[in-house]
Amino acid sequence: MSEVVLMDVQDGVAVLTLNRPDRLNAWTGELQVRYFDLLAECGTREDVRAIVVTGAGRGFCAGADVRGNPGETGAPGTEELGEVARVFLTQEHLASLHERIHRCPKPVIAAVNGAAMGGGFALALACDVRFASASATFGARFIKMGVSACDMGTSYFLPRLVGASRAAELMLTGRSFAAAEASALGLVLDVVPDGRVVERALETARAIRENPPLATWMTKEVLWQNVDAPSLRHALDLENRTQVMCTHTGELAEAFSAFAEKRTPRWKGL
Repeated sequence: MSEVVLMDVQDGVAVLTLNRPDRLNAWTGELQVRYFDLLAECGTREDVRAIVVTGAGRGFCAGADVRGNPGETGAPGTEELGEVARVFLTQEHLASLHERIHRCPKPVIAAVNGAAMGGGFALALACDVRFASASATFGARFIKMGVSACDMGTSYFLPRLVGASRAAELMLTGRSFAAAEASALGLVLDVVPDGRVVERALETARAIRENPPLATWMTKEVLWQNVDAPSLRHALDLENRTQVMCTHTGELAEAFSAFAEKRTPRWKGL
């Protein structure tokens, strides 16, 4: 199991690599369990300040492995349940990965190096920032498999990233689209030559790493909470309370001191 997802931590950045290149990193239950564990570990490790997600070989993640559906054996602990309950809890288990990425205290950056289809597309959408290689392709392909295109957070993330009308077109057709279109839609921030997308993602991860850990966490959390804010007042209230909390860490005073002394700030850990 330890081989299906690889983790490399260097200089404050963890790179998680889906490692089933012969299947374009198609998703399995085994891969999901390992990914859950590594994501949770990264979320609490003091030496991890940002996370880059990518795939080994020619693909990012081609979605569910149709030769072995990731939910075919059910989510852990559902073996003795009836079919409806087992399937429902298995679906929730699958979808919870993207909620965990969204709620992870460390920023998560997708380095999309090839096909990102179905669940792989949803995985990229759940990340905070996305970069793509020139040969990357994307698609909400669930509908092509005879089920709703609204799966694993796609109907939540995609309209917020590209707008409701464009999301509707992509999800209702289930068509594949290339990195250039993803860039034009604002879905990815940069398209780079093949073989360079992880390094491009690392550039942004290293820039994030330079900022205080708690401030980074709170910025991610409040930003995404306020995407759903029902009013400006709600957004401001959450911002204000978070700022008051952050000022009591001593980081603001450290930033002022570092500026006056012309040195790099020495941030505290979480």
